[in-house]
Amino acid sequence: MDDAFQRSCEEVTAEIASALAEVDPREVAALEEAVLACEQSFVAGAGRSGLVARCFAMRLRHLGLPAHVVGETTAPPAKSGDLVIAVSRSGETPTTCAVARAAIRLGARVIAVTASPDSPLGRDASARVVIPTGGGSVQFGGSVFEQTVMLMFDVAALRLQRRLGLSEDEMRARHANLE
Repeated sequence: MDDAFQRSCEEVTAEIASALAEVDPREVAALEEAVLACEQSFVAGAGRSGLVARCFAMRLRHLGLPAHVVGETTAPPAKSGDLVIAVSRSGETPTTCAVARAAIRLGARVIAVTASPDSPLGRDASARVVIPTGGGSVQFGGSVFEQTVMLMFDVAALRLQRRLGLSEDEMRARHANLE
């Protein structure tokens, strides 16, 4: 393997491992509990944060849990008893904050996944999963945040799969088959 490529891989994975090590497992457990307790989950986020949120909605569907992406034409209306998982590194993304405020007005619970718990999104949410990505990064923009959120969501999905006692075959049966 190319030495420069290997060094870059080590730098990136070290950043992600460091951020994951600082995520509070109680916050992730509270997210998992909220997903199981709600009538249906919605995910929201803009840009790459939104893409990562969409991945989590897909995994929740594979788990047999009702999950939707805010803004998709097939998303049903949100209501009291629902959960909105809003992903924004800054906690200030206008569209994501607007979705969170609308969800709160409707009586839905909002969990913010953010690096900025004292941001407008972090303050408005009833719970937070803080993804500490402080300090400098060798990567552009919010890459460490987005990568860490993706892995945190995958770990939460794995824990939910185990808790629900689902096999890989059961999940595969819910996987898209028109791809």
